[in-house]
Amino acid sequence: MTGDITHSGHVKDLWSRRQFLKAAGSFGLTAAGLSLLEACGARPASGSLETTTIHLPIFRTIGVCTAPLYVAEDFLRQEGFTDIQYLGAGSSLSIDSVASGVADITLQFSGPTILYLDSNKPVTMLAGVHVGCFVLFGSDQIKTISDLKGKTLAISQFGGPEHVYLASMLATVNIDPVKDVTWQTVAPADTRQHFIDGAIDAIMAFPPVVQELLDKSIGHVIANSMVDKPWSDYFCCMVTMNQHFVQKYPVATKAALRAVLQATDVCAIHPEVAAQLMFKKGYVADYKYALEAMEEIPYNRWRLYDPEDTVRFYSLLLHDAKMAHSTPDQIIQKGTNWTFLKELKAELPATPAPAGGLAATRNLFCAVPGSQSIGLKQPRKAEQ
Repeated sequence: MTGDITHSGHVKDLWSRRQFLKAAGSFGLTAAGLSLLEACGARPASGSLETTTIHLPIFRTIGVCTAPLYVAEDFLRQEGFTDIQYLGAGSSLSIDSVASGVADITLQFSGPTILYLDSNKPVTMLAGVHVGCFVLFGSDQIKTISDLKGKTLAISQFGGPEHVYLASMLATVNIDPVKDVTWQTVAPADTRQHFIDGAIDAIMAFPPVVQELLDKSIGHVIANSMVDKPWSDYFCCMVTMNQHFVQKYPVATKAALRAVLQATDVCAIHPEVAAQLMFKKGYVADYKYALEAMEEIPYNRWRLYDPEDTVRFYSLLLHDAKMAHSTPDQIIQKGTNWTFLKELKAELPATPAPAGGLAATRNLFCAVPGSQSIGLKQPRKAEQ
């Protein structure tokens, strides 16, 4: 922690720069990583931004997996954005706000984005952020995905992340998501209780709800997209931007993408920093579960995996599920641009920077009750 914690929960003394750099070594950071931290705050954006304003959506009910979008705020400032607006939205799909132009950039599961592109909405996928985060929980009667045939499944809305992910999973075992299951729309806050009461047979949970269900032994894991193939081989959340923004502001687009990818590195190396920020800003209610989630979500894949493979994978599954009509090549042509990602893979070092400058790190490290007693947990494998 960043100093002694008082009884009121405030930090008495913040770390000095030397203390932080010394502590960073305990995380196994290389000299290159520490050099990046030293220089991070002074590096200007590459080229003048065509706009210094950027809008990002706030969706408090979705999950902690979108943390890089909020950790990115200080990185966006370093890139030259001076008007950074986090906006609330009426829909639980952040892609809605991006397609409409209300927001410029978001992190969104690729499945709903593919459906939007299938209907020619103006959005563009730029990069993958992390693989997996969804976990499918079943009642005692559900042992495998195949057992879902004829069952009742809870979703927050049709076309939403859990609906599209579940439909994709059903397609892999030849279950028709239109005819062979019953979809029940349930408010996210009520889903868990419906599951406990036996009103629904399975739920697709986001972190940190995943960690709470596991901790309280509610249901059992049928599939864990963080560790189970084929899901763990493909991106879940991807950086997606408004198509007009990308076309009109290419320099700002690259700068925004760089900020989110650097924030993703922070989530991978310092999950406690991201968890504290999410808790401090009220995006999650429970720090303990948020930290466990941040430690388990595989954020360290954006340099390694090809996001186009993800688009092809889910496009084919959604086509098989009769939810999308476009071919994978058509989806890729309509709404992907990997140019900025390829450039950033070459420009950003393989050893990710631990944080966005000392000032940002000081602000993120806040006193959280009970945080010193929280240890690392290994990802939980799904039942076979």
